[in-house]
Amino acid sequence: MKNFNRRQMGALALATTLCLGAATLASAQEWMPTKPVRIIVPITGSTNDVLARLIAPKLQEVFGQPFVVENKPGAGGNIGADMVAKALPDGHTLLIGYNGPLAINVSLFDKMPYDPVKDLAPITLMVKAPQYLVVNPASGITSVKDFVEKTKANPAKYSYGSVALGSASHLTMEMFKSAAGFHITHIPYRGAGPAVGDLIAGNIQAGFFVPGNVQQFAKEGRLKLLATSGLKRFASTPDIPTLSESGYPDFEATSWIGFLTTGGTPAPIIERYNREIVKIVRSPEITKRLLDMEFEIVATTPNQFRDWIGSEIKRWGKVIKDTGTKAE
Repeated sequence: MKNFNRRQMGALALATTLCLGAATLASAQEWMPTKPVRIIVPITGSTNDVLARLIAPKLQEVFGQPFVVENKPGAGGNIGADMVAKALPDGHTLLIGYNGPLAINVSLFDKMPYDPVKDLAPITLMVKAPQYLVVNPASGITSVKDFVEKTKANPAKYSYGSVALGSASHLTMEMFKSAAGFHITHIPYRGAGPAVGDLIAGNIQAGFFVPGNVQQFAKEGRLKLLATSGLKRFASTPDIPTLSESGYPDFEATSWIGFLTTGGTPAPIIERYNREIVKIVRSPEITKRLLDMEFEIVATTPNQFRDWIGSEIKRWGKVIKDTGTKAE
């Protein structure tokens, strides 16, 4: 080493730095799973499940390993999310998460088995969408005004279902109850499938659900759409007003879905997943499917998704505090 002059030492240092930088870039590009990857869906019969099963085969094509979708519902999504939070941080366990276990439950539950900010690593916020306020046609309810009047007049007669305790489906109705001053009993389910099934059967009378869960049933006349929880009408149902238009100014509640993995997973793995999932979500085939389901495609970076979760924790925390809602 003593025979090297300063110029040679500088060149050697630069070469070493460039090699390290290239190695880091290569690791981000070349990381591959070495065994089957689990995609945990913390809810059943929902758009989360549909999206997981849309994306899984595409990821399998990219990575050459099976991507197995597993439904692990319960405790408002906490059971499935906790499984991912406690998995090995090696990229072989993914979570398709939503408002409840990522942003709502920290304020809704007195005790959480995981910290959604520290124990889960965001990959990308894929989609978001407002919801429909939906009723069973046999209820005789014809409008938002009629819904509020009837529930105020006879609260014991009406109940509503949600896709899970602590979901946007749950908290949106609690927001609406607070804004309109009526009471209706909450029946939490383990996914949209059983909740919508009971709504069609008349076992519950109402609910808030994303379009993909209820539009087809509305077209068939088995459900009635009253309003949307967004600030603008859905393009596919221009005759259905927003709650804001229906007498509740600035009322807005959004459901969203994204991919995460275990906290502490190395950045190159997260970056690789982000790049591939965003590419899949923005592909013509998947884009069409998502738009048909009335989703807004977001496809963020990991940092943008992290910031979004932080802002949603504050937003839904305020709703929970203002409405006095707690886990039953």
